[in-house]
Amino acid sequence: MTTMTSQAVDVAIDTACRTLRLPTIRDRAAQAAQVAVREQHSYQAFLAELLLAECDDRDERRRIRRVAEAGFPRAKRLDDLDYTANPNLNPAVINTLAKGDWIAKGRPLCLIGDSGTGKTHLLIGIGTAAAEAGYRVRYVLASRLVNELAEADNDRALTKVIARYGRVDLLCLDELGYLELDRRGAELLFQVLTEREEKNSIAIASNEPFSGWTKTFTDPRLCAAIVDRLTYDGTIIETGTTSYRLAHTRTVTSGAKSNRPDGAKSS
Repeated sequence: MTTMTSQAVDVAIDTACRTLRLPTIRDRAAQAAQVAVREQHSYQAFLAELLLAECDDRDERRRIRRVAEAGFPRAKRLDDLDYTANPNLNPAVINTLAKGDWIAKGRPLCLIGDSGTGKTHLLIGIGTAAAEAGYRVRYVLASRLVNELAEADNDRALTKVIARYGRVDLLCLDELGYLELDRRGAELLFQVLTEREEKNSIAIASNEPFSGWTKTFTDPRLCAAIVDRLTYDGTIIETGTTSYRLAHTRTVTSGAKSNRPDGAKSS
C-alpha cells in the first residue's frame, strides 16, 4: 500500500465514511486514533471501538426516527407518570406493558376513563416505549382515522389505506367515543380492526365505558363486534373518573392566589 500523508489519510477517511454513511466514525476517528496511540491500543481494539460507537449511534437514530414516524402530538413518557395522583394506575401493570410482549402477540389494550385521568399520557408513553423498542407504531385520533378512511373510500383507495394501517405493529387510537359515528364510519373503522385482529396490536383510549359505546357506534350489533375485537385476550385499564389534571390546575391556582400581597386583586 502506498504511504499516505496525514492529510491524505484524513481526507480518505472522511470520503469513505461519507460514501458508506458512517457519520459517527467520521466524527470520532481522529480523536479515537489519538487515544489509541496514547494508550497503545491494538488496531483491532481501535477498529472495534469505532464500529461499536457507530452501531450505538445508529440504534439511537433509529429509535428517534421510529418515535417521530409514530406521529405523536406531543412527547409523553411513562417515567413521567405521577402514580400518586391517580391510584387507579398500577405501576407493575404499566411496566409490564412497557416491555411490549403483548405487542409481539398481537393483543389489544383498552384505556377507559374520564378526561384528565391520564389516558392519552399512557397511550403516548406506551407507544413511545414500543417505538423505541423497535416496533412500528402509529398514533391517530379516532375521528381523523374515520375521515381518512372515508376520503380513501371516495377515492377508491380504501384497500391501500387499510393495508397501511394494518401493517404497523401497534396502532394507538385516541379519543374513541368522543364523537358519534354514522354507520358507514363505524363500518370503515371496523374494517381496520378486522385487518389487525390477532395479528397486530391496537391500543385505544376512550372516555366512555363499553356500556356507553352505543352512543358512538349506533348499530348495536356492530358495536358489540367492535367491543369484541378490542377486548378479546387483551388488557383493560380503567383510569377512573377523577381528573387529576383539573385537581392540579386548582392546586396551582389556589397557590398563586395565596401568594398574592394583601389587597392584590386578580385581573
